[in-house]
Amino acid sequence: MKSYADAWETVCRYVGDRGLRRHMQAVSAAMCFYAERLGADPEEWATIGLLHDFDWEIHPGLDEHPMKGALILRAEGWDEETIRVILSHYTEGTGVERAKPIDFALLACDEITGLIIAATLVKPSRDIAETSVASIRKKWKDRRFAAGVDREHVAAVTTDFSRVCFDGGLELWDHIGNVLTAMQGAAAELELDGRLAVADAHE
Repeated sequence: MKSYADAWETVCRYVGDRGLRRHMQAVSAAMCFYAERLGADPEEWATIGLLHDFDWEIHPGLDEHPMKGALILRAEGWDEETIRVILSHYTEGTGVERAKPIDFALLACDEITGLIIAATLVKPSRDIAETSVASIRKKWKDRRFAAGVDREHVAAVTTDFSRVCFDGGLELWDHIGNVLTAMQGAAAELELDGRLAVADAHE
Protein backbone atom coordinates (compact mmCIF):
# COMPACT_ATOMS: atom_id res chain seq x y z
CA MET A 1 0.00 0.00 0.00
CA LYS A 2 1.22 3.50 -0.80
CA SER A 3 2.15 5.86 2.01
CA TYR A 4 1.43 9.37 3.27
CA ALA A 5 4.67 10.47 1.58
CA ASP A 6 3.37 9.08 -1.71
CA ALA A 7 0.13 11.02 -1.24
CA TRP A 8 2.04 14.24 -0.60
CA GLU A 9 4.08 13.69 -3.75
CA THR A 10 0.83 13.25 -5.69
CA VAL A 11 -0.62 16.41 -4.17
CA CYS A 12 2.49 18.39 -5.07
CA ARG A 13 2.25 17.24 -8.69
CA TYR A 14 -1.42 18.06 -9.16
CA VAL A 15 -2.13 20.93 -6.75
CA GLY A 16 -0.42 24.30 -7.03
CA ASP A 17 -2.89 26.36 -5.02
CA ARG A 18 -1.70 26.75 -1.42
CA GLY A 19 -5.23 27.19 -0.13
CA LEU A 20 -6.34 23.87 -1.59
CA ARG A 21 -3.27 22.14 -0.19
CA ARG A 22 -4.02 23.66 3.22
CA HIS A 23 -7.56 22.33 3.07
CA MET A 24 -6.39 18.80 2.29
CA GLN A 25 -3.73 18.92 4.99
CA ALA A 26 -6.36 20.11 7.48
CA VAL A 27 -8.67 17.22 6.59
CA SER A 28 -5.70 14.89 6.92
CA ALA A 29 -4.94 16.16 10.42
CA ALA A 30 -8.57 15.72 11.47
CA MET A 31 -8.70 12.22 10.01
CA CYS A 32 -5.54 11.26 11.91
CA PHE A 33 -7.12 12.57 15.12
CA TYR A 34 -10.20 10.42 14.67
CA ALA A 35 -8.27 7.33 13.59
CA GLU A 36 -6.38 7.46 16.87
CA ARG A 37 -9.60 7.96 18.80
CA LEU A 38 -11.36 5.09 17.03
CA GLY A 39 -8.46 2.64 17.07
CA ALA A 40 -7.94 2.76 13.31
CA ASP A 41 -4.72 3.21 11.32
CA PRO A 42 -3.72 6.90 11.62
CA GLU A 43 -1.47 6.87 8.54
CA GLU A 44 -4.15 5.29 6.36
CA TRP A 45 -6.78 7.81 7.47
CA ALA A 46 -4.38 10.75 7.20
CA THR A 47 -3.29 9.63 3.73
CA ILE A 48 -6.85 9.46 2.45
CA GLY A 49 -7.64 12.83 4.01
CA LEU A 50 -4.65 14.36 2.28
CA LEU A 51 -5.45 12.82 -1.08
CA HIS A 52 -9.22 13.23 -1.25
CA ASP A 53 -9.33 16.46 -3.31
CA PHE A 54 -6.05 16.11 -5.20
CA ASP A 55 -7.76 16.44 -8.60
CA TRP A 56 -9.96 19.46 -7.79
CA GLU A 57 -7.59 21.91 -9.47
CA ILE A 58 -7.63 19.97 -12.76
CA HIS A 59 -11.27 18.82 -12.44
CA PRO A 60 -12.95 21.78 -10.70
CA GLY A 61 -16.51 20.57 -10.98
CA LEU A 62 -18.63 17.78 -9.59
CA ASP A 63 -19.28 16.46 -13.08
CA GLU A 64 -15.66 15.21 -13.08
CA HIS A 65 -14.40 15.26 -9.48
CA PRO A 66 -13.62 12.81 -7.94
CA MET A 67 -14.44 10.33 -10.68
CA LYS A 68 -11.64 11.34 -13.04
CA GLY A 69 -9.30 11.62 -10.10
CA ALA A 70 -10.03 8.00 -9.28
CA LEU A 71 -8.87 7.03 -12.77
CA ILE A 72 -5.57 8.83 -12.19
CA LEU A 73 -5.07 7.16 -8.83
CA ARG A 74 -5.79 3.75 -10.28
CA ALA A 75 -3.32 4.33 -13.11
CA GLU A 76 -0.69 5.39 -10.57
CA GLY A 77 -1.06 2.22 -8.54
CA TRP A 78 -3.19 3.36 -5.61
CA ASP A 79 -5.14 0.57 -3.93
CA GLU A 80 -8.84 0.13 -4.59
CA GLU A 81 -9.84 0.74 -0.97
CA THR A 82 -8.26 4.21 -0.97
CA ILE A 83 -10.03 4.97 -4.23
CA ARG A 84 -13.34 3.65 -2.89
CA VAL A 85 -13.19 5.87 0.19
CA ILE A 86 -12.42 8.95 -1.90
CA LEU A 87 -15.30 8.17 -4.26
CA SER A 88 -17.62 7.76 -1.27
CA HIS A 89 -17.19 11.40 -0.26
CA TYR A 90 -19.41 12.30 -3.23
CA THR A 91 -21.92 9.48 -3.27
CA GLU A 92 -24.40 11.60 -5.20
CA GLY A 93 -22.13 11.69 -8.25
CA THR A 94 -20.18 8.45 -7.95
CA GLY A 95 -22.83 6.06 -6.69
CA VAL A 96 -20.34 4.73 -4.12
CA GLU A 97 -22.21 4.51 -0.83
CA ARG A 98 -20.60 5.32 2.47
CA ALA A 99 -20.31 2.06 4.40
CA LYS A 100 -17.31 2.17 6.75
CA PRO A 101 -16.28 4.50 9.59
CA ILE A 102 -13.53 6.03 7.46
CA ASP A 103 -16.10 7.03 4.82
CA PHE A 104 -18.25 8.92 7.32
CA ALA A 105 -15.20 10.48 8.99
CA LEU A 106 -13.90 11.85 5.69
CA LEU A 107 -17.15 13.60 4.88
CA ALA A 108 -17.57 14.91 8.43
CA CYS A 109 -14.04 16.36 8.47
CA ASP A 110 -14.11 17.79 4.95
CA GLU A 111 -16.19 20.96 4.75
CA ILE A 112 -15.86 22.12 8.36
CA THR A 113 -12.13 22.69 7.91
CA GLY A 114 -12.98 25.51 5.50
CA LEU A 115 -14.86 27.43 8.18
CA ILE A 116 -12.06 26.93 10.71
CA ILE A 117 -9.41 28.08 8.24
CA ALA A 118 -11.47 31.13 7.28
CA ALA A 119 -12.07 32.02 10.92
CA THR A 120 -8.32 31.88 11.51
CA LEU A 121 -7.29 33.85 8.45
CA VAL A 122 -9.46 36.84 9.39
CA LYS A 123 -7.57 37.19 12.67
CA PRO A 124 -4.74 39.74 12.55
CA SER A 125 -2.37 37.11 13.93
CA ARG A 126 -3.36 34.40 11.40
CA ASP A 127 -2.62 32.02 14.29
CA ILE A 128 -4.96 29.08 14.79
CA ALA A 129 -3.85 28.87 18.43
CA GLU A 130 -5.99 31.98 18.95
CA THR A 131 -9.04 30.44 17.27
CA SER A 132 -11.62 29.07 19.69
CA VAL A 133 -14.83 27.09 19.36
CA ALA A 134 -16.65 30.20 20.60
CA SER A 135 -15.22 32.32 17.79
CA ILE A 136 -16.11 29.65 15.23
CA ARG A 137 -19.65 29.51 16.61
CA LYS A 138 -20.01 33.26 16.01
CA LYS A 139 -18.84 32.83 12.43
CA TRP A 140 -21.18 29.87 11.99
CA LYS A 141 -24.16 32.08 12.83
CA ASP A 142 -23.10 34.71 10.27
CA ARG A 143 -24.22 33.11 7.01
CA ARG A 144 -22.35 35.78 5.02
CA PHE A 145 -19.05 34.57 6.46
CA ALA A 146 -17.51 31.70 4.49
CA ALA A 147 -20.82 31.54 2.66
CA GLY A 148 -19.67 28.53 0.66
CA VAL A 149 -19.71 26.38 3.78
CA ASP A 150 -23.11 24.66 3.89
CA ARG A 151 -23.92 24.65 7.61
CA GLU A 152 -26.86 22.26 7.22
CA HIS A 153 -24.70 19.80 5.30
CA VAL A 154 -21.95 19.97 7.95
CA ALA A 155 -24.50 19.29 10.68
CA ALA A 156 -26.08 16.40 8.75
CA VAL A 157 -22.83 14.60 7.95
CA THR A 158 -21.67 15.07 11.54
CA THR A 159 -24.88 13.42 12.73
CA ASP A 160 -24.21 10.48 10.39
CA PHE A 161 -20.61 10.21 11.60
CA SER A 162 -21.76 10.33 15.21
CA ARG A 163 -24.35 7.62 14.62
CA VAL A 164 -21.96 5.25 12.86
CA CYS A 165 -18.84 5.77 14.96
CA PHE A 166 -19.98 7.08 18.36
CA ASP A 167 -23.46 5.58 18.84
CA GLY A 168 -24.87 9.08 18.45
CA GLY A 169 -22.71 10.48 21.25
CA LEU A 170 -20.67 13.00 19.25
CA GLU A 171 -22.34 16.40 19.22
CA LEU A 172 -21.72 18.91 16.43
CA TRP A 173 -19.75 21.38 18.53
CA ASP A 174 -17.69 18.65 20.14
CA HIS A 175 -16.81 17.49 16.62
CA ILE A 176 -15.88 21.01 15.54
CA GLY A 177 -13.74 21.31 18.68
CA ASN A 178 -11.99 18.04 17.82
CA VAL A 179 -11.24 19.19 14.27
CA LEU A 180 -9.95 22.50 15.60
CA THR A 181 -7.70 20.68 18.08
CA ALA A 182 -6.33 18.48 15.30
CA MET A 183 -5.64 21.50 13.11
CA GLN A 184 -3.98 23.37 15.98
CA GLY A 185 -1.64 20.40 16.31
CA ALA A 186 -0.72 20.80 12.65
CA ALA A 187 -0.44 24.62 12.73
CA ALA A 188 3.06 24.78 11.27
CA GLU A 189 2.20 22.40 8.43
CA LEU A 190 -0.91 24.45 7.67
CA GLU A 191 1.03 27.73 7.91
CA LEU A 192 -1.53 28.87 10.46
CA ASP A 193 1.04 29.55 13.16
CA GLY A 194 1.28 33.30 12.61
CA ARG A 195 3.81 33.25 9.80
CA LEU A 196 1.31 34.59 7.27
CA ALA A 197 0.78 37.70 9.39
CA VAL A 198 4.55 38.21 9.53
CA ALA A 199 4.79 37.77 5.76
CA ASP A 200 1.99 40.30 5.22
CA ALA A 201 3.76 42.80 7.48
CA HIS A 202 6.89 42.60 5.33
CA GLU A 203 5.12 43.11 2.02
